[in-house]
Amino acid sequence: MTPASEAPGPQADPGFRPHRVVVLALDGLLPFELGIPHRIFGRPRDDRGRHLYEVVTCSVRPPGPVETDADFAVHVPHGPEALATADTVIVPASYALGPVYDEGVLTEELAAALARIRPGTRLASICNGAHVLAAAGYLDGRRATTHWADADHLQRLFPQVEVDPDVLFIDDGDVLTSAGVAAGIDLCLHMVRRDHGAAVANEVARRTVVPPHRDGGQAQYIERPVPDPQQASTTTARAWALGRLHEPIQLRDMAAQECMSVRTFTRRFREETGVSPGQWLTQQRVERARHLLESTDRSVDQVAREAGFGTAQSMRQHLQAALGVTPTAYRRTFRARTAAPAAPAT
Repeated sequence: MTPASEAPGPQADPGFRPHRVVVLALDGLLPFELGIPHRIFGRPRDDRGRHLYEVVTCSVRPPGPVETDADFAVHVPHGPEALATADTVIVPASYALGPVYDEGVLTEELAAALARIRPGTRLASICNGAHVLAAAGYLDGRRATTHWADADHLQRLFPQVEVDPDVLFIDDGDVLTSAGVAAGIDLCLHMVRRDHGAAVANEVARRTVVPPHRDGGQAQYIERPVPDPQQASTTTARAWALGRLHEPIQLRDMAAQECMSVRTFTRRFREETGVSPGQWLTQQRVERARHLLESTDRSVDQVAREAGFGTAQSMRQHLQAALGVTPTAYRRTFRARTAAPAAPAT
């Protein structure tokens, strides 16, 4: 409690409530993954200096120590009752999931904890935390991902889940899943971007010294035979394309930058990024459009041309597919948040 005699800080506003993120710490957790939500969601502030998120950690037991996969335990200050207060619940990975991982069945303790989560709460997992969400039934009939090494196991254990082992994360609205370890950073940055726009997420990424958006998926990290060291990469072509997104870009022109045939270039590009050149170009153009919609007053037609979509209709279709909103709705949402004190995220 702050003494009444002290001047109120930037958070002292009875009409403001930060979005509450509750991280569920399970025995056998990875300390790195446990720290990701605190690092990413602990940074964003509005223009009045108020934290946009409040992050707390809980366990399935009363406050106390939780074992990690390292040679130390962590003291968790909240019990499972914290889950009932969450706007977002995040489940990081654990190497001690027991029957959850082996049989796809929740323990009584874990089931009782998850039952406290309110309907409509946003749920997310990092790495094999997806097994917890799947065992609780949250992933039934949905697309989901996990660490590529566990993807086949997740699919066998939960055939009702559509497992995609190639992506860094999947946003299925109120339930999100990510691949292993560092992909948790990508997922949390994506949630910040979804809640408050690219500018806020980019600032968090800069302070965290990570890219705001990684190209491709985890397919590029799956173990494969060591490539010939003489093989060229596609880095030059990607840099060339980023410098002229506003222009029509043909696959053969990108391949020419690396002096490759189209077939070789396409294969090499997918090996390095996890997506096709066409998918990558669309991703980059969507990001360019988001930035322009947030940071400029250019018309939708102008943004469409500068981002390389050509027409407003084409951009509208791609943004609708990628973000679920129209360009006008996206601008209205995120320009409003930068122009006025931020409302609590929902």
